[in-house]
Amino acid sequence: MKGIEKDIIALLQEDSRISCDRLAAMLGVSREEAEATVKQLEDSGAIVKYTAIVNGDLTDDEVVEALIEVKVTPQRGAGFDAIAQEIAEHDEVKNLYLMSGGYDLAVIVECKSLKSVSRFVSERISTYESVLSTATHFILKKYKVEGALMKKGEGMDRLSVQP
Repeated sequence: MKGIEKDIIALLQEDSRISCDRLAAMLGVSREEAEATVKQLEDSGAIVKYTAIVNGDLTDDEVVEALIEVKVTPQRGAGFDAIAQEIAEHDEVKNLYLMSGGYDLAVIVECKSLKSVSRFVSERISTYESVLSTATHFILKKYKVEGALMKKGEGMDRLSVQP
């Protein structure tokens, strides 16, 4: 990967809304070169998606997110890839990682309720033949996502421990 490609990726990771005109000015190249490089990065699959990081505490959306630890038996000839691909195809799955340590896959899901997360784990994930066990952890509050602090105002509010 060339230097300009790395620089463009770094700038887009910081602000995916940055224009090609601004990229060109920051990197000292023509707008056409910046635009062509971005397109080449998209076409090659190096840039997969542009997205916004949303602070769910400030929106009306009521969603439940959970991290599911999954232990699996690797499949002959496919290792972990085949089961990971099957799990990744579910709409509820937002992120999926192969891990080192006590479990094999980390699955981040987003559902409408605790019950729907539970149903997803029991009726979908745990039904795969190669899945040995799961452990579900519910995400209670986000403090930092993709390098962005999830704060409102000057400080972070504490979660109440009182019912």
